[in-house]
Amino acid sequence: MATETKPTGLEKLFEDQVADLYYAEKKLLTAMKKMASKANDKKLKEAFLGHREETEGQIKRLEGVFEILGKKAKGKKCDAIEGLLKEADGIMEDFKDDPALDAAMVCAAQKVEHYEIGSYGCLVTYAEELGMKDAVKMLEATLKEEKGADVKLTKLAVSTLNRAGEEHRKQKGAAGSGKPENMNKTKQKRTPATVG
Repeated sequence: MATETKPTGLEKLFEDQVADLYYAEKKLLTAMKKMASKANDKKLKEAFLGHREETEGQIKRLEGVFEILGKKAKGKKCDAIEGLLKEADGIMEDFKDDPALDAAMVCAAQKVEHYEIGSYGCLVTYAEELGMKDAVKMLEATLKEEKGADVKLTKLAVSTLNRAGEEHRKQKGAAGSGKPENMNKTKQKRTPATVG
Protein backbone atom coordinates (compact mmCIF):
# COMPACT_ATOMS: atom_id res chain seq x y z
CA MET A 1 0.00 0.00 0.00
CA ALA A 2 1.47 3.34 -1.10
CA THR A 3 1.57 6.10 1.44
CA GLU A 4 1.25 9.74 0.55
CA THR A 5 4.44 11.67 1.09
CA LYS A 6 4.01 14.74 3.21
CA PRO A 7 5.42 17.92 1.73
CA THR A 8 8.46 19.53 3.31
CA GLY A 9 10.32 22.78 2.91
CA LEU A 10 8.86 25.49 0.69
CA GLU A 11 6.04 23.24 -0.57
CA LYS A 12 4.94 22.61 3.02
CA LEU A 13 5.08 26.34 3.75
CA PHE A 14 3.11 27.10 0.57
CA GLU A 15 0.35 24.61 1.47
CA ASP A 16 0.23 25.94 5.03
CA GLN A 17 -0.18 29.54 3.87
CA VAL A 18 -2.80 28.65 1.25
CA ALA A 19 -4.85 27.01 4.03
CA ASP A 20 -4.28 30.05 6.25
CA LEU A 21 -5.60 32.44 3.58
CA TYR A 22 -8.50 30.16 2.72
CA TYR A 23 -9.66 30.39 6.34
CA ALA A 24 -9.04 34.17 6.37
CA GLU A 25 -10.99 34.85 3.18
CA LYS A 26 -13.99 32.86 4.41
CA LYS A 27 -13.99 34.86 7.67
CA LEU A 28 -13.78 38.10 5.72
CA LEU A 29 -16.98 37.35 3.80
CA THR A 30 -18.97 37.76 7.02
CA ALA A 31 -16.87 40.67 8.30
CA MET A 32 -17.26 42.76 5.14
CA LYS A 33 -21.02 42.33 5.16
CA LYS A 34 -21.09 43.50 8.78
CA MET A 35 -18.84 46.50 8.06
CA ALA A 36 -20.97 47.47 5.06
CA SER A 37 -24.07 47.45 7.27
CA LYS A 38 -22.37 49.78 9.80
CA ALA A 39 -20.92 52.23 7.25
CA ASN A 40 -22.58 55.64 7.00
CA ASP A 41 -21.01 56.65 3.68
CA LYS A 42 -22.69 55.15 0.61
CA LYS A 43 -19.41 54.79 -1.31
CA LEU A 44 -17.81 52.98 1.62
CA LYS A 45 -20.76 50.57 1.82
CA GLU A 46 -20.37 49.92 -1.91
CA ALA A 47 -16.60 49.41 -1.53
CA PHE A 48 -17.09 46.82 1.22
CA LEU A 49 -19.80 44.97 -0.72
CA GLY A 50 -17.83 45.14 -3.97
CA HIS A 51 -14.73 43.72 -2.33
CA ARG A 52 -16.89 41.05 -0.71
CA GLU A 53 -17.86 39.89 -4.22
CA GLU A 54 -14.17 39.86 -5.19
CA THR A 55 -13.47 37.78 -2.09
CA GLU A 56 -15.90 35.13 -3.28
CA GLY A 57 -13.81 34.88 -6.46
CA GLN A 58 -10.61 34.80 -4.41
CA ILE A 59 -11.94 31.82 -2.46
CA LYS A 60 -12.63 30.01 -5.74
CA ARG A 61 -9.06 30.73 -6.87
CA LEU A 62 -7.66 29.33 -3.64
CA GLU A 63 -9.78 26.22 -4.23
CA GLY A 64 -8.12 26.05 -7.65
CA VAL A 65 -4.70 26.20 -5.97
CA PHE A 66 -5.74 23.34 -3.68
CA GLU A 67 -6.67 21.34 -6.81
CA ILE A 68 -3.22 21.99 -8.28
CA LEU A 69 -1.75 20.69 -5.04
CA GLY A 70 -3.99 17.61 -5.24
CA LYS A 71 -5.54 18.52 -1.89
CA LYS A 72 -9.05 19.08 -0.62
CA ALA A 73 -9.74 22.75 0.10
CA LYS A 74 -9.50 23.16 3.84
CA GLY A 75 -8.72 26.19 5.96
CA LYS A 76 -6.33 26.40 8.87
CA LYS A 77 -7.18 28.81 11.67
CA CYS A 78 -5.51 32.12 10.98
CA ASP A 79 -4.65 33.85 14.24
CA ALA A 80 -3.70 37.05 12.40
CA ILE A 81 -7.11 37.49 10.79
CA GLU A 82 -8.85 36.59 14.04
CA GLY A 83 -6.91 39.37 15.77
CA LEU A 84 -7.53 41.90 13.01
CA LEU A 85 -11.27 41.15 12.96
CA LYS A 86 -11.47 41.35 16.75
CA GLU A 87 -9.83 44.76 16.54
CA ALA A 88 -12.28 45.80 13.78
CA ASP A 89 -15.22 44.76 15.99
CA GLY A 90 -13.77 46.82 18.84
CA ILE A 91 -13.36 49.84 16.57
CA MET A 92 -16.95 49.56 15.34
CA GLU A 93 -18.17 49.38 18.94
CA ASP A 94 -15.95 52.24 20.19
CA PHE A 95 -16.94 54.54 17.30
CA LYS A 96 -20.55 53.47 16.73
CA ASP A 97 -21.95 56.93 17.54
CA ASP A 98 -18.89 58.89 16.45
CA PRO A 99 -18.50 60.88 13.22
CA ALA A 100 -15.15 59.13 12.67
CA LEU A 101 -16.77 55.66 12.41
CA ASP A 102 -16.25 55.38 8.65
CA ALA A 103 -12.63 56.57 8.88
CA ALA A 104 -12.04 54.07 11.70
CA MET A 105 -13.50 51.23 9.64
CA VAL A 106 -11.25 52.15 6.71
CA CYS A 107 -8.29 51.96 9.08
CA ALA A 108 -9.35 48.48 10.25
CA ALA A 109 -10.05 47.31 6.69
CA GLN A 110 -6.68 48.54 5.43
CA LYS A 111 -4.88 46.61 8.16
CA VAL A 112 -6.59 43.50 6.77
CA GLU A 113 -5.72 44.46 3.18
CA HIS A 114 -2.06 44.94 4.09
CA TYR A 115 -1.99 41.53 5.77
CA GLU A 116 -3.50 39.98 2.63
CA ILE A 117 -1.14 41.86 0.30
CA GLY A 118 1.85 40.58 2.26
CA SER A 119 0.48 37.04 2.38
CA TYR A 120 -0.47 36.81 -1.30
CA GLY A 121 2.87 38.37 -2.27
CA CYS A 122 4.66 35.56 -0.44
CA LEU A 123 2.43 32.91 -2.04
CA VAL A 124 3.17 34.26 -5.52
CA THR A 125 6.93 34.03 -4.95
CA TYR A 126 6.63 30.53 -3.43
CA ALA A 127 4.53 29.33 -6.36
CA GLU A 128 7.09 30.79 -8.80
CA GLU A 129 9.91 29.02 -7.00
CA LEU A 130 7.94 25.75 -7.01
CA GLY A 131 7.20 26.08 -10.75
CA MET A 132 3.41 26.25 -10.27
CA LYS A 133 2.61 28.59 -13.18
CA ASP A 134 -1.18 28.20 -12.97
CA ALA A 135 -1.12 28.91 -9.24
CA VAL A 136 1.03 31.99 -9.88
CA LYS A 137 -1.60 33.38 -12.29
CA MET A 138 -4.46 32.82 -9.83
CA LEU A 139 -2.56 34.28 -6.88
CA GLU A 140 -1.36 37.30 -8.87
CA ALA A 141 -4.96 38.05 -9.87
CA THR A 142 -5.95 38.06 -6.20
CA LEU A 143 -2.93 40.13 -5.20
CA LYS A 144 -3.92 42.74 -7.80
CA GLU A 145 -7.47 42.88 -6.38
CA GLU A 146 -6.17 43.29 -2.81
CA LYS A 147 -3.92 46.16 -3.87
CA GLY A 148 -6.84 47.73 -5.74
CA ALA A 149 -9.09 47.49 -2.66
CA ASP A 150 -6.40 49.19 -0.57
CA VAL A 151 -6.07 52.04 -3.09
CA LYS A 152 -9.86 52.48 -3.22
CA LEU A 153 -10.07 52.67 0.59
CA THR A 154 -7.24 55.21 0.70
CA LYS A 155 -8.98 57.42 -1.87
CA LEU A 156 -12.25 57.29 0.09
CA ALA A 157 -10.51 58.15 3.36
CA VAL A 158 -8.52 61.03 1.92
CA SER A 159 -11.29 62.49 -0.24
CA THR A 160 -14.12 62.52 2.31
CA LEU A 161 -14.14 60.15 5.27
CA ASN A 162 -11.25 61.57 7.30
CA ARG A 163 -12.59 65.10 6.82
CA ALA A 164 -16.08 64.01 7.87
CA GLY A 165 -14.63 62.50 11.04
CA GLU A 166 -12.94 65.80 11.90
CA GLU A 167 -15.80 68.13 10.95
CA HIS A 168 -17.54 67.99 14.34
CA ARG A 169 -14.43 69.21 16.18
CA LYS A 170 -14.08 72.14 13.83
CA GLN A 171 -17.73 73.02 14.43
CA LYS A 172 -17.21 72.93 18.23
CA GLY A 173 -14.20 75.24 17.92
CA ALA A 174 -16.08 77.58 15.59
CA ALA A 175 -18.91 77.95 18.11
CA GLY A 176 -16.55 79.59 20.61
CA SER A 177 -13.92 81.70 18.90
CA GLY A 178 -14.39 81.04 15.23
CA LYS A 179 -11.23 78.87 15.20
CA PRO A 180 -10.46 75.36 16.43
CA GLU A 181 -9.17 75.34 19.99
CA ASN A 182 -5.37 75.49 20.34
CA MET A 183 -4.57 72.19 21.99
CA ASN A 184 -1.06 73.40 22.96
CA LYS A 185 -2.27 76.43 24.95
CA THR A 186 -1.72 74.76 28.34
CA LYS A 187 1.80 73.64 27.44
CA GLN A 188 2.70 77.16 26.34
CA LYS A 189 1.79 78.59 29.77
CA ARG A 190 4.03 76.09 31.61
CA THR A 191 7.37 76.94 30.06
CA PRO A 192 10.28 77.41 32.51
CA ALA A 193 10.22 81.19 31.95
CA THR A 194 6.68 81.50 33.30
CA VAL A 195 6.81 79.00 36.18
CA GLY A 196 7.37 80.29 39.73
